[in-house]
Amino acid sequence: MKSTAATPSILRDLRSLKVVVIHPQDQDGDELLAQLQRIGCDVEVFWPRLDCLPANTGLVLMAVRPETLSMNFPWLGTSNSPPVIPVVTYENPITIEAVLQLNAFSTIPSPVRSFGLLTAIAVALTQFKASRMRDRYIDRLEQKQAKVRVIQQAKQIVMDTRGVSEEQAYQMLRAQAMLKREQIETVAGEIVKARETLSF
Repeated sequence: MKSTAATPSILRDLRSLKVVVIHPQDQDGDELLAQLQRIGCDVEVFWPRLDCLPANTGLVLMAVRPETLSMNFPWLGTSNSPPVIPVVTYENPITIEAVLQLNAFSTIPSPVRSFGLLTAIAVALTQFKASRMRDRYIDRLEQKQAKVRVIQQAKQIVMDTRGVSEEQAYQMLRAQAMLKREQIETVAGEIVKARETLSF
């Protein structure tokens, strides 16, 4: 696969991509392996059980078959799980439900053909990266909101106990944080925790 200046970075990175294929050694499995090796991916094939992913796995291609539907894969659904592209043989409610549970961004139909595989991989990796970025952004927002709530609680405690205004309470928290060389949310958390302990 030749790379040009206009090639999307996701495609340029495929040569360093570690791909795990969970698929029986049949015509589809052979076609998947051949195409992935042609692209330049580092590929390992397993079937049917895989309890632990190899290190640095960046993508999983999984045959959605009765054998895999009945198995538990401990690495699925964790915060470190790589994207999974299902290889689908049948379209029925059970298969569709399995694909949805895998949070798949693309699928590969059986029989596997060379056309469409690269696109499916590029779409899955791009959407997975975007999803992870959204998750991290939401986590940062939630953490920020949690800090704001703690500071608000601490300000209210200082206002109630010292009889000062909200601005004065904040300045007192800020001064204490500077004195202790800590973040203001750390000092606020200590005050809230102390109040909760005394209340208990």
